[in-house]
Amino acid sequence: MHTPRFAGALSTDPDARVAEQRCLATLIDGLGGAAPELVVFFVTHHYGEALENLSDRLGRAMGAATVVGCTGASVLGGRREVEQKPGLAVWAGAMPGTRVQACHIHADRDGEGVWSYTAQPDIREPARASLLLLGDPYSFPMPEYLDLLGREHPGVPVIGGMASGGSGPGQNLLWANGKVLRFGMVAVVIEGEVEVSTAVSQGCRPVGEPIVITRCRDNVILELRGRPAAKVLLETAERMPESDRQLFRRAAFIGIAVDARKSVFEAGDLLVRSIVHLDLKHHAVAIADRRLRVGQTVQFMVRDADSASADLEQLLERRAADWAPIAAGGRDTGSLLFTCGGRGSRMFPMLHHDVTCLQAAFGPDLAVAGFFANGEIGPVGGQSFLHGQSVSIAMFRLRGETGAGGPG
Repeated sequence: MHTPRFAGALSTDPDARVAEQRCLATLIDGLGGAAPELVVFFVTHHYGEALENLSDRLGRAMGAATVVGCTGASVLGGRREVEQKPGLAVWAGAMPGTRVQACHIHADRDGEGVWSYTAQPDIREPARASLLLLGDPYSFPMPEYLDLLGREHPGVPVIGGMASGGSGPGQNLLWANGKVLRFGMVAVVIEGEVEVSTAVSQGCRPVGEPIVITRCRDNVILELRGRPAAKVLLETAERMPESDRQLFRRAAFIGIAVDARKSVFEAGDLLVRSIVHLDLKHHAVAIADRRLRVGQTVQFMVRDADSASADLEQLLERRAADWAPIAAGGRDTGSLLFTCGGRGSRMFPMLHHDVTCLQAAFGPDLAVAGFFANGEIGPVGGQSFLHGQSVSIAMFRLRGETGAGGPG
């Protein structure tokens, strides 16, 4: 079995052909001449008509078996996050013994609101498979589709992001199998000797104490521990330190326990969702999710730059023990990073925050590329969800490799 090899490249040249050639030179050198099984690229809208055949040109130049990509409002690679400027980020993986297959999926909804899909990813070995998803936020129902994947392919890691930069239907672009697409989703099956480990940092910290839902309807919490939900929320807010209370008033969040068997929660055990409405007349709390059920444990949460930074750093510290570290000069591990468009300089006082944290944890030679998404896809509590204000990370490496902390 030959060792996999990964490379990443980023160019901010405003000339599309120059940016493309610079990325290609870096990738070809990084792969040592090996032909990649998979090329993934993220590109801003600044390059206009030059984007039409970008996928074909990258594929031919690298001899790639599969090339996929999407547009992003901003892109990242190496040690930089390029915000609101021209940018092309390209990532390539030469993965011997690994089957890679991409398909385009379009969603249709019938008169009763039930979704159907034009295709499904061809997963043959679930225990050795992962899925990379790139979707259009205006035309594809990603939360519903992730629920379907969870039922049909439980345990298969799912990671990715929703294209960004477009302000309406048809303005974002996806690429797969040489085609330019303006709707739907691209799904990539990665199956075999290379595994994809995943992690999500939701950037929140809990306030108050965990509490059980005793009455709810759809996305509305009516009672918590037998008391009116809105009253419990307001009482919790009053007990917060003033700094947390200000954060909670500005943007309130709630964490939902995904695993009903747990009563003590760590970071990553709670699915974070926004609180979208406080109904004082009916003492109810509405959230941005319909997965509520009686008996679930929830906890109120806040988010700011400090909590988001700490959550990501702690996540990467925990994973560094399990994910194979990058040896000096090594190229046998690669990463794709999907961060929210509301992060970056909009959230943090320092530039290049998320990619800097990733490089600090796994070394400056990590082959990484990604983009600022309109929704990030990744697992919480063993199930994959669509997130906001989060960062999802995919780490590619030879299956069975271990770090100091044990199996990956």
